[in-house]
Amino acid sequence: MKTVTLLITLFLCIPCMAQPGKKVKEKRTYNNPVIDYSLPDPTIIKADDGYFYLYATEDIRNLPIHRSANLVDWEFVGTAFTDSTRPTFQQLIWAPDIRKIGDKYVLYYANSSWGEEHTNGIGIAWSLRPEGPFTDAGKLFLSDEIEVMNSIDAFYMEENGRKYLFWGSWHGLWGVELTDDGLALQPNTPKIPIAGNGYEAGLLHKHGDYYYLFASTGSCCEGLKSTYTTVVGRSKNLFGPYVNRKGELMLSNHHEVVIEKNKDFVGPGHNSQLVTDDAGNDWIFYHGVNVKNPEGRVLMMSKIVWEDGWPTVENSSPAVTATAPYFKSQYKN
Repeated sequence: MKTVTLLITLFLCIPCMAQPGKKVKEKRTYNNPVIDYSLPDPTIIKADDGYFYLYATEDIRNLPIHRSANLVDWEFVGTAFTDSTRPTFQQLIWAPDIRKIGDKYVLYYANSSWGEEHTNGIGIAWSLRPEGPFTDAGKLFLSDEIEVMNSIDAFYMEENGRKYLFWGSWHGLWGVELTDDGLALQPNTPKIPIAGNGYEAGLLHKHGDYYYLFASTGSCCEGLKSTYTTVVGRSKNLFGPYVNRKGELMLSNHHEVVIEKNKDFVGPGHNSQLVTDDAGNDWIFYHGVNVKNPEGRVLMMSKIVWEDGWPTVENSSPAVTATAPYFKSQYKN
């Protein structure tokens, strides 16, 4: 997206965004796209200040950060990096994931270039504040070093006091244990495959007795020709085996479809962590292509409904208008 177009879009959107310190009227409905400019590969965290922060692939240079009190009204608060502080071991910053580990907000990112499957890799940055600025700590590993080609799309998870990183793009989805601070690989830890080569953008979520492995399949980035689809499998163990409803393995590229295209949006994929509102409803963010305005991959949101132990979205596709998330307090002091 050209800089001029982006600045105009941001200027036009500012009046409708949540303003910190002011009451935000409760939203009964919301519209997709939630943000109507390109924010691919979103990740989200609820920070200590009570706001939700959203990070995305750098279609806005240096990795954009947005903030919201209600998941509907978002304000642009800046970028994780500047031209002088951005990572340098590859050209582009893709597919972030963020967690609070100890006193730090730790940002995992793919530092990548198109077609560079051997030298793409995953890096780490950290900040004491969710809005940054972030200090780059360099690469965690490159594809050749960990012997998994196209090592991008990191996802962090804690379980029973141990910390793990999952990643992968079209060469299997993999998991590995991290050190206690989340900043390095645990020495001599094996990498474990959890899904086949038909996926990227893996994400794990615990619900009830099961772990759910969300992933994306298809083409992400071909505009109206994009075939990206959000899929899922489940397991009673963190490292699998993950299966579909029939018991077929994700290691053999079997899954259930969660979100697919419709007449309004195509390419819905690369989802965020699930976020729970004050009514106990789970919400999922992802990107898609708006058929009416197909420039970029815009921010989408859908409610997850759990049916027979499986995550579903109404009509298995993005709604244009739907009931908004509910929060008791729609303002910040």
